[in-house]
Amino acid sequence: MSDPHGPRLAPRPGRRSVLTAALLLPALGVHAAEWPDRPLRMIIPFAAGSTPDVTGRAVAEHYRTALGQPCVVENRTGANGTIGYAAVAQAIDGHTIGICTNGMATATALYPRLPFDPPRDLRFISLLTRAAQLLVVRDGVPARSLAEFIAYAREKPGEVTYGSVGVGSASHLAMEELAERHGLQMVHVPYAGLPPAKLDLLGGRIDAMFGSAPAVLQEVKEGRLQALAVAAGRRDPALPNVPTLAEAGPPNAESYAWNALFAPRALPEVHAMRLAAEAQAALALPRTRGALEAAGFEVVGSSPEACEATIREETERWGGIVRRRGISLNG
Repeated sequence: MSDPHGPRLAPRPGRRSVLTAALLLPALGVHAAEWPDRPLRMIIPFAAGSTPDVTGRAVAEHYRTALGQPCVVENRTGANGTIGYAAVAQAIDGHTIGICTNGMATATALYPRLPFDPPRDLRFISLLTRAAQLLVVRDGVPARSLAEFIAYAREKPGEVTYGSVGVGSASHLAMEELAERHGLQMVHVPYAGLPPAKLDLLGGRIDAMFGSAPAVLQEVKEGRLQALAVAAGRRDPALPNVPTLAEAGPPNAESYAWNALFAPRALPEVHAMRLAAEAQAALALPRTRGALEAAGFEVVGSSPEACEATIREETERWGGIVRRRGISLNG
């Protein structure tokens, strides 16, 4: 039975994972070596310069060398990533792949008329990177711990406001899960992305939000935002004094913003294995790993099996939150 509170995401790879990838490549056989026989197309459903874009392009650049074919990146944005996801699902050329984020786990719950069904139509290849979320509050909120924030919200039902980067986003659902667990009544203020949400938090127009560690770390270090807890399995080395959610309160409350590689389900398993192995090799390159870790991301590089399991569990957990909390894109 799966954990009702959510998954334990795949741990970051060590030397064994990289060695496994290296040993796997020759074992894939001649049929894998003959593919791809023309350029790959990588659809990234978010804007150039976004975290999925940066991660995807690092892998695409490695594929050009390792697979002997160009890997052309196409940014196709809209509808929380589902426009790009649909383009991958409907591709029949055998050479289209894509990058997905947390929005994949909530797509079916938020969009009941999707033109694709993720378990049926998609093959998940590798969880590439992830970043834990931080619960942060504005200057002036009388809370310096999770317990104090919960008490503050309970004293002011319907008055405490929190921002997110959009309805159904990881930042939205992490706070909804917290509210569900502790019986809190707060007001959600969705934004079109992180910059306006963070600007209003810093300006005191909203009280709190969950934000990925790379997105809010600088403001926390400068003392302009107060970090109450990190939604990770362990403390963030950059913020060693900030407890995890499990330490501060509820167990099994990890929440990550993640990026994964996927393809149409029709892609043969042997090709998926090769793409996963080369993605691991790309992320193990010192320059790539160093740049991602410096930006606050954890490099994962999982197998297809681990990626499939993670997204299945994420879908059960966060899709359940969407349904139980009555979350709708129509308000």
